[in-house]
Amino acid sequence: MIIDMPDTSTNAVGKRLDSLRDEGGAVALGRVLTLVVVAGEDDIEAAVDAANEASHEHPCRVVVVAPLAGGATDGRVDAEIRVGGDAGASEVVVLRCSDPLREHPDTLVMPLLLPDAPIVVWWPAGGPDDPTGNPLGAMAQRRITDTTRAHDPVDMLGRLAEAFTEGDTDLAWARVTLWRGLIAAAVDQPPYEPVTAVRVEGEHQHTSLDLLASWLGAKLRCPARVVRTEDADAITRVVLERKSGPIVLDRPDGRVVTITQPGKPDRRVSLPIRALSEALIEELRRLDPDEVYGQVLRALERVETVESAS
Repeated sequence: MIIDMPDTSTNAVGKRLDSLRDEGGAVALGRVLTLVVVAGEDDIEAAVDAANEASHEHPCRVVVVAPLAGGATDGRVDAEIRVGGDAGASEVVVLRCSDPLREHPDTLVMPLLLPDAPIVVWWPAGGPDDPTGNPLGAMAQRRITDTTRAHDPVDMLGRLAEAFTEGDTDLAWARVTLWRGLIAAAVDQPPYEPVTAVRVEGEHQHTSLDLLASWLGAKLRCPARVVRTEDADAITRVVLERKSGPIVLDRPDGRVVTITQPGKPDRRVSLPIRALSEALIEELRRLDPDEVYGQVLRALERVETVESAS
């Protein structure tokens, strides 16, 4: 069910949500957090779809803050409430706001926050360079950016590293979790030789390459290099050099990775590029600071970057 509330206020929206709950159309008691989504008009539906998927594991109230069409300057809010089949296991409020109101988004969303529940803020199209300095970020326990969607992903990742505060995270980091598991399993096998160098290859501006290379370099205490290729798709290849020969994880098609190790038969493992909802679900599983992500950001400066000619 979708309820339109043109030219309204967030207080009125909050009262309508209470009324819907009393009528049995929405139950807020089981919500574990408030997810505030800061989206552009073109990002709303994809973000809501991902949040709805995530809500099946993390029931929540989703509050989307988006610009009002036409760039109105009169302090107007057009709201939309989605419950039931249009909201997964959550309840969704879309606030299309004029520019003056979007300058104070913390005040705008305050009446819609669930009492005594954690607040998570997500920017699906990049995010601010300093999430904690953002009015919404300052009130949140967790702040989720997505550098892969930024105008200049690699540059933004560097600025996030400079401004990192506990509670910050990035969906580019969640996208390498399965890679980390596969690599750890491959290294933890005979002959247990130290890795002398690592190389991560893939898409030209995909920041998951940088984060994975930084993690490997820090954990294995060896030089790490990123090789960027214009026509690649996400991470395509990881090479770990050892004395007896390299461990190679090759995923040219974005679906199946082939693991090659000296003296062992090749193994093929399904590893499709993670969907947006999968990355979001993973980040919502923890509300405590991600210390490893912070360490990886601090180690980024030690990663060498090479532009591939192919």
